[in-house]
Amino acid sequence: MLYDAYEVQRSLLAGASRMAGLGAGWIANPANPFAYHSMGPVVAAGLDVFAHATATRGKPDFEINETEVEGETVAVDEDVVTYRPFGNLLHFRKDAEVSQPPMLIVAPMSGHFATLLKGTVERMLPAHDVYITDWADAKTVSLSEGSFDLDDYVDYLIDFLETIHEKHGVRPHMLAVCQPSVPAFAATAIMGGAKNPARPATLTMMGGPIDTREAPTAVNLLATQRPHAWFQQNVIATVPYFYKGAGRKVYPGFLQLAGFMTMNLGSHLMSHWEMFKHLIEGDEESADKTREFYDEYRAVADMTAEFYLQTVDVVFQRHLLPRNEFMHRGKLVDLAGITDTALLAIEGERDDISGLGQTKAALHLASDLPEKKKRYFMAEGVGHYGIFHGGKWRDTIAPVVEEFVAKHD
Repeated sequence: MLYDAYEVQRSLLAGASRMAGLGAGWIANPANPFAYHSMGPVVAAGLDVFAHATATRGKPDFEINETEVEGETVAVDEDVVTYRPFGNLLHFRKDAEVSQPPMLIVAPMSGHFATLLKGTVERMLPAHDVYITDWADAKTVSLSEGSFDLDDYVDYLIDFLETIHEKHGVRPHMLAVCQPSVPAFAATAIMGGAKNPARPATLTMMGGPIDTREAPTAVNLLATQRPHAWFQQNVIATVPYFYKGAGRKVYPGFLQLAGFMTMNLGSHLMSHWEMFKHLIEGDEESADKTREFYDEYRAVADMTAEFYLQTVDVVFQRHLLPRNEFMHRGKLVDLAGITDTALLAIEGERDDISGLGQTKAALHLASDLPEKKKRYFMAEGVGHYGIFHGGKWRDTIAPVVEEFVAKHD
């Protein structure tokens, strides 16, 4: 019933959004005398903000068509290297004859699409041959494709790394943003213990919940203050019949988005208020920046119930990874297997999703890795989103990643 109720509301708001958009355009039209009335821009701006806030959104496109390599602008094409039911390996192929270290960017499977990392990809492209995990929206995956849990996530990463290694003949680098730090760390340990030739040369973990007992945030406390059964009963829904994944049990993206929005409701309201003022003043450029952010931020995807519930249990409630009790396919993951993959842990000083110390814990857990292959960086004044997007990411954090990768390539 939860998903059905949401779909009814979404349909109603979609119609209202369309009408508001048409109304804003009509009122602001120079041919309309009301556009020159003092209230004209105010009403048009209000309708415009409402239309944007209530519009339905599908999966965005990366729209990365070019980048700069060694001072020259080159074209970029998106190629799907590996097709898998719950996520593809996407390659940003550059039209340039240049050898660059391959890098797998692991996007979070946490309610958003991989395009949330567009800024991350753009910044890494000039100096790296970039791949990314393009996770599927669970409601679009047929039940006939089976299930997808944390074990499958680890398997996908190993498979993708092996594919990249086979193509380039060198060990790839891996960069995990937020949630995938845990499966990426586990995959690195598994591959390291097996001396897999495709094991990553470096692993960069950014704002990841390696040990959520360190500086627990509101997100962490939510997981620990409620029993596992509460999550099964209250946040899991069934995909409606009109989607390809009809009947699949999922954690809906709209619930995840609602949680994040309410955590910082004041700042989101202020963002829309500022957008409203920019529109009244005719500052379309500033208003467009807010639109672009929320076009991406409010585009959400569903997660399979088994993946979400296993993550809550293993990562946030029982803390199996930092206790060296993390299992994969029934076998203990030995973190001592990480002996020659250099580790970089990056945290944001103001991160309200993964607190300070949660990602850094990975450096202590890799007990058999030489200290010279470990590095920690704390980005001052940076929140969770700013770790991988925006000016601080481009100018302060990305250079640290580039230097680390170059040193251990």
